[in-house]
Amino acid sequence: MTRDTSKPGPVWAVLRRALVATKWMLAGMGTSMLAVLGWALVVLIAGLSLLGVGLLLLRPALLVIRRIADLERARLNRMGKPVTASYAELPYPPLQVLRALAEDPSNRRDLAWLVLHGSYGFLLASLALQAPVNVLRELSFPLWWTLVPPEESNALNGFIDISTWTGAWLVFATAPLWFILWLVVTPLLTGPQALPGVRLLNPHPDIDLSARLAQLTATRAAALDAHAVELRRIERALHDGAQNRLVGVAVLVGAARQALRRDPDHADAVLERAQSTAEDALAELRSVVRSILPPVLENRGLSGALSALAADSPVPCHLQVDVPVRCPVSVEATAYFAVAEALTNAAKHSRATRVDITVVRVGDRLTATVTDDGTGGAEPDTGTGLSGIRRRVAAHDGTTTITSPPGGPTVIEVELPCGS
Repeated sequence: MTRDTSKPGPVWAVLRRALVATKWMLAGMGTSMLAVLGWALVVLIAGLSLLGVGLLLLRPALLVIRRIADLERARLNRMGKPVTASYAELPYPPLQVLRALAEDPSNRRDLAWLVLHGSYGFLLASLALQAPVNVLRELSFPLWWTLVPPEESNALNGFIDISTWTGAWLVFATAPLWFILWLVVTPLLTGPQALPGVRLLNPHPDIDLSARLAQLTATRAAALDAHAVELRRIERALHDGAQNRLVGVAVLVGAARQALRRDPDHADAVLERAQSTAEDALAELRSVVRSILPPVLENRGLSGALSALAADSPVPCHLQVDVPVRCPVSVEATAYFAVAEALTNAAKHSRATRVDITVVRVGDRLTATVTDDGTGGAEPDTGTGLSGIRRRVAAHDGTTTITSPPGGPTVIEVELPCGS
């Protein structure tokens, strides 16, 4: 079964926007609480340093802070706001750790982020989540207001005390207002809450340039390797398929010419075989052409191409596509082939009975996720198919995450930059 949700209705679009924003705010609330704990850890280390033991705990504390920052980076990346880490290796001697803290700007930027996200970020998350909480509270208020102590029977966060049924129903009537406030305000607060992380958790510009140069060098090498692998695949396909069949056509036509002089009836049978072989060669050539860039991708876009792919899959597929604006052709082709290879893996190796495909574009990032309910245990480093996905994606400066524990499920997630 396939479903295309590339053009949702306006009401669903607004509701979905608020739901997604609430999800990110909940995650942001979690990382902001961890940031508060991280800053408390910094204060504790500073206090223990006065007693002469704090330096011994400095390295573990910095590693904990880096882990908290990495959780926020993961959240921001999933929101479509690319954030990368670039840390120098921490030494072990306490004095060298202290020197590294002073010299590495990434550590200082992490500490600044802890302060901002643990205060400003926590405040914005609290404001954003207040609206959906109040929607549920005010809707249910007439059911429980008589069951709680009088001092807890209030509205507007305790500013108005409720002591009558009229007041209780007035509180109930405010639920739609809170609902509208949730739809409008919560999505507007996700950007400001993410801003400190985007500004401070990215590498310092001086470090970022060198790291970016190394990354581009690696992805360029991956692109060249992927290109060479693709050329070898096309060469093998042409040599083993279409070329051999065309040679067979030439041989059969030559035999038919000779047979025309001696046995015209036999010549007709030979020509029929030559025609059949030529048709097979054309089919091979069409297959090779489709493997380079499927025509359906150009004609119907990524949504239509994936719908056709899911319909042809031997494993039942559930497809959800939310890509309102087309991406560059090379990015769509990479996402298409990644999904195609994931479906092939599910059909051939995992013994899956269902595959879920989700493709969404958030900001300038295209994310394709393929989940199957098979046996799991996929080894991306040993198989050519999954490693081929990684090479294709790396060539576009994207990332590939493959999770396949024994017993399943197998989840293949591809993120690609697709421009703004």
